[in-house]
Amino acid sequence: MRKTVIFSLFALCLSVLLSLAPLAASAQCSMCKTQVESARDENGDYDTSGLNSGILYLMTVPYILIGTVGYFWYRHSHQKK
Repeated sequence: MRKTVIFSLFALCLSVLLSLAPLAASAQCSMCKTQVESARDENGDYDTSGLNSGILYLMTVPYILIGTVGYFWYRHSHQKK
């Protein structure tokens, strides 16, 4: 019982840290960065916040899928016992 509580708290802390990590990251892929730099040179004010949000949204989808598969796998492995 105590092991389960500790594991649950660890998983919760890890998931919170992983979900907050994209907020701190403002990274862009090299293709997107090139497009933004060329558009910024052409137009004086180019807003990149939408592009960054889109990249971060696309980055979170695999984490959600892996987390869902891991949750069902964990639940299925503990049902047999």
